[in-house]
Amino acid sequence: MTSLFVEQRITAIFRHESRRVLATLIRLLHGNFDLAEDALQEAFIAALSQWQHEGIPDNPGAWLVSTGRFKAIDRIRKSTRLDNFLKELAQTLEIESHAQQSEDDEEIEDDRLRLIFTCCHPSLAMEARVALTLREVCGLTTEAIAAAFLVPVPTLAQRIVRAKNKIRDAGIPYEVPEPEALPERLDAVLSVIYLVFNEGYTASSGAQLTQRDLSAEAIRLVKLLQELLPNAEVTGLLALMLLHDARRDGRTSTSGDLIPLEAQDRTRWNRAQIREGCDLVVKALRSGPPGVYTLQAAIAAVHAEARTAEETDWAEITGLYDVLRRVNPSPIVELNRAVALAMRDGPEAGLQAIDKLMNHKELQRYHLLYAARADLFRRLGQSQDAIHCYQQALDLAQQEPERRFLQQRLASLQK
Repeated sequence: MTSLFVEQRITAIFRHESRRVLATLIRLLHGNFDLAEDALQEAFIAALSQWQHEGIPDNPGAWLVSTGRFKAIDRIRKSTRLDNFLKELAQTLEIESHAQQSEDDEEIEDDRLRLIFTCCHPSLAMEARVALTLREVCGLTTEAIAAAFLVPVPTLAQRIVRAKNKIRDAGIPYEVPEPEALPERLDAVLSVIYLVFNEGYTASSGAQLTQRDLSAEAIRLVKLLQELLPNAEVTGLLALMLLHDARRDGRTSTSGDLIPLEAQDRTRWNRAQIREGCDLVVKALRSGPPGVYTLQAAIAAVHAEARTAEETDWAEITGLYDVLRRVNPSPIVELNRAVALAMRDGPEAGLQAIDKLMNHKELQRYHLLYAARADLFRRLGQSQDAIHCYQQALDLAQQEPERRFLQQRLASLQK
């Protein structure tokens, strides 16, 4: 094999194997994230050198795990600041390395699941869970994560450092929860993944409406989770994200301006992805009582299956929101139901439902509350009330495409 061919193979193996190998090294190195990351890099450097002459092994993942473990032992031995903890770790690693020289694929897959649950542990702050998951599970650089969430790189780096320290100091176990604890812990994992997806699908602030890379990482992550831990709500979340993401190309104009759902060119929607999402909704619904993500996915499926905005079955959507608010009562669900109610029964009915939410603390600074109210006033021909609400929404909106959309609506009413 030529040198270039081997390098290309190693690059491909790094893309495919690095997160799997890292997850196993973290376990073998007793939860030491930094040592595992250094060991991973050194193992791949060794692979670049040795595989040129010796050829690529049959099981490159196991080779990398074994090499990474010995690189970690060497690194500890050579450390000039060898405290008691590191001495004990080095001794433990040497004993374990003689007892087990390789890792089978099933064990490595289990380690990926352990890593997801550790990074998403409920004792970590949500922003720390997100940063650590994107860094350790998905392999995004600190710079890329900081750019995605519009925070300084040092701030994001500190979040990751604090999260690792919390895992170490609090003794957070590197394990998949026991069956009785799994539902609660799985909810924490799904919340992190969905937050990552939402930030990619509709950025909370900044110059662009979407960040495709973040959404893609979230979809990849939930597909991995579904593969490792089949579950109805995991399936429901995957369906929800696929259905939303299928509409991505229709949500903005060529200049980056927001296009509302009713005005989108539905021929630009990804029909293959919609079919996949709808099939997953059916699968999730057949698996038992529907959860939060499955119900949201069912609502998204109704939207996605309508060939035109006029064909949307708002009665079904309203009914699904009725079920959702019983399963997961929240002001956001109530607001979305009010919008659906307005489409089914008329803007007056929607306004009555929204008016009941105006004093809700969680919605006081939620720009979409005022935008929804403004749109209903606009549809009723009550221009002054609509202008007032659009201005309130504009004052609270942080994202430039949404601000431009609200400004356009204001301008059309002020002519």
